[in-house]
Amino acid sequence: MPARSSASRRTVLRGAAAAPVAGLGLAACSAPGGATADATPTAPVDLGAENEVPKGGAKLYRDRNVVVSRDASGALKAYSTICTHAGCPINKLQGTTLVCPCHGSQFDAATGKVVQSPATEPLNELPVRATGGRLIAGPGA
Repeated sequence: MPARSSASRRTVLRGAAAAPVAGLGLAACSAPGGATADATPTAPVDLGAENEVPKGGAKLYRDRNVVVSRDASGALKAYSTICTHAGCPINKLQGTTLVCPCHGSQFDAATGKVVQSPATEPLNELPVRATGGRLIAGPGA
């Protein structure tokens, strides 16, 4: 009588089915599209109309990896939306809270400060200015 393997057919099949799912966790830990902190503007970029950012609010510019906020007095602030935890591009703005899709870090769009871990470092601030009714952000802005 041949020796019987300790692993049943069902156990082997379960393991084979779980392997691709386990790999998804690794993919979620890296930035989609391989984006890194270098994905922020390296030169001034025109974000659009200045009036798109309301007083006391913020606007996320996903395609530029920038968020711009305006305080009650009208002063503008801009931050990179590349998460300081794992380098993922942040793609969600709820009110004035930015939410990273990779691990759930949250940041205040008005200050760049972390409001929920796992990130521990604030977002990188970017220069921003309004010129001719347009918002310009990035180095040299």
